[in-house]
Amino acid sequence: MFLKEFEEFLIKHKPEIQGFHPYLERAFWEMLLNGGKRFRPALLLSVVDAFAPTMLQNAFLPALALESLHTYSLIHDDLPSMDNADLRRSYPTLHKSYDEVTAILVGDALNTYSFYLLSQARLDSQVKIQLIELLSKDGGISGMVLGQALDCHFENQKLPLEKLQFIHLHKTAKLIATSLKMGALIANLSSSKAQEIYDFGLKIGLYFQIRDDIIDCTATKEEAGKTTQNDANKNSYVNLLGLDGAKEHLQRLQEEIFNILDTFDKKLKENLLKVLKDYFEGNK
Repeated sequence: MFLKEFEEFLIKHKPEIQGFHPYLERAFWEMLLNGGKRFRPALLLSVVDAFAPTMLQNAFLPALALESLHTYSLIHDDLPSMDNADLRRSYPTLHKSYDEVTAILVGDALNTYSFYLLSQARLDSQVKIQLIELLSKDGGISGMVLGQALDCHFENQKLPLEKLQFIHLHKTAKLIATSLKMGALIANLSSSKAQEIYDFGLKIGLYFQIRDDIIDCTATKEEAGKTTQNDANKNSYVNLLGLDGAKEHLQRLQEEIFNILDTFDKKLKENLLKVLKDYFEGNK
């Protein structure tokens, strides 16, 4: 239910951009409005709903901040200098719809806009500082940006499993773990409980990345809603372990995730299973 409300909230919070650029305002909001799974906002809201449901409305701006930062990363990831992808969220990528300069600047704008949104959240000032610290750390040079840099630099070089995992923990998993921990901070959970939820998020993030590697290898771009067959030169789980090996690794990780979910509070487990259900289907 909260995802439907979040979607309505997102549409209402479309910013007005001053000036006379012919399409910057449209381009800025286009990739957000094109949909996506809202996976990271759903994780944040799942935690808040489980432990502090009266805070859900206050959590929408932080959830939108997460989605904005994630969307910036997708726009930049698709650029010609990186993955050079034509399709994202079943629509042409921004550099295809407009131009590369617009795509770069929209990505930059969404990145900074995410922190503006956090500053405007109706939350205690100390909580907002913690959220800004967490998102900037795991979305930046200690997390996603570091992972992306390593991923790009080591193309065409086969890395061992532990280094592949390091890349994907930073590139993908940390921002997913941060989504959960941001919900824990908003819900005022203890530091130990917040860390437990964060550590669980790292496993979810690795699962998500391995699954994505398999999709890139096996799905059409129409099925995936984005450019596929794009990892031939990358360090992916499929390239390192083979398709069957990647699927076995995914299955083991799924079992670990279910075991951890069984230790969680009933409401949190129910919420997370609803969010994760589609990602588990077909992997049993």
